[in-house]
Amino acid sequence: MRERGYTGGMSVRRASVDRFLAGRPGRGAVVIPLALIVAITVADLRSPQDIHLGPFLVVAPALTASLAGPRPTALVGALAVAAQLCISVFHGGLTTANHMAQVVALIVLSVLVVFVCHVRERRGRELSRARSVAETAQLALLRPPPRRIGPLRVAWMYLAAEDETRIGGDLFALARTDRPGTRVIIGDVRGKGLAAIGEASVVLGAFREGAHRYPTLSGLAAALEESVARNLEEVADTEHDPGEHFVTALLLDIPDHGSQAELISCGHPPPLLRHDHHVTALHARHPAPPLGMDQSPDSRHRTDPFTFEPGDMLLLYTDGVVEARSPSGAFYPLGESAAVLRASTPEGLVREIHRDLIDHVGQEPADDAALLVIERCAAHRLQRSHPTDGTP
Repeated sequence: MRERGYTGGMSVRRASVDRFLAGRPGRGAVVIPLALIVAITVADLRSPQDIHLGPFLVVAPALTASLAGPRPTALVGALAVAAQLCISVFHGGLTTANHMAQVVALIVLSVLVVFVCHVRERRGRELSRARSVAETAQLALLRPPPRRIGPLRVAWMYLAAEDETRIGGDLFALARTDRPGTRVIIGDVRGKGLAAIGEASVVLGAFREGAHRYPTLSGLAAALEESVARNLEEVADTEHDPGEHFVTALLLDIPDHGSQAELISCGHPPPLLRHDHHVTALHARHPAPPLGMDQSPDSRHRTDPFTFEPGDMLLLYTDGVVEARSPSGAFYPLGESAAVLRASTPEGLVREIHRDLIDHVGQEPADDAALLVIERCAAHRLQRSHPTDGTP
């Protein structure tokens, strides 16, 4: 099972190189190889002349290389050679061919182990730096939303399909408007992993620009469709995936005042509304095709209103969540889980759903999966809370 981290409200796979570099015991671990050198030396000195335990000293530098860096490995290797010299002198001197061969072999093997350890550490540092740059670029694309934006509290979960990545083909973003209000998008690019990041960037860039420019949600949806139709083929990985490219998306407009909000679904799974632990799926009455598939120039995106009261929670998700299967083949019942889980905050609900999802599947889901939980706070709760600072 691949390890995940859960930080800042976002669930992600951690890179194996980070686990390796961060989890190494360090220089204190050379105690074990040193103890081996002492034990092997004492055992050899007390053994009969025809029993040679000195060749086992090579285990000490080899073990050190797996626990520490080149310098501790070189130190242990030098001590192992010194121990072999002591054994050789005790058993008849260095003039015998057998003892000379053992000493030379130990020196050569120790040097090789130190060299391999040095190369491994250098490449590990290079990979760690490269991954740090890639991770920064990925998080710049999928900016973690603030935990509080206007009258809304937000928590999220993102599970990328590929190791060594923070994001994949799923996307979400929130943007404040001058109405005042908050606009939200969650989407799913056809495909998964790194190959879908370029396509996700087209949608996110168009949303962040259009959310402030277009006064209506229909106008924003039309702008996203136009941008995707114009730019998607340029960034799509058509060489390895020559099929049709599109993006399912769900757009929401949530005013700060009142309890009415509206949504537009472009082929995306319906959001779930949790009200007093009762969960309702908000199916769009006027669904639109996924972004990139609407070929009609006269098509219009029609909004569907819904009620979003203080204390209610919206669960926005991608199909990687609800299509995650148990070992018996059953899909994950997100709606049922959200109704029975006792969490009363978005952060708590995301944590419980994450644990429940892993328990259901038995491992991390194989597809990209994103979950966004939004709660409308009551006015008195907003007054007691800290002001929004725009940071996660």
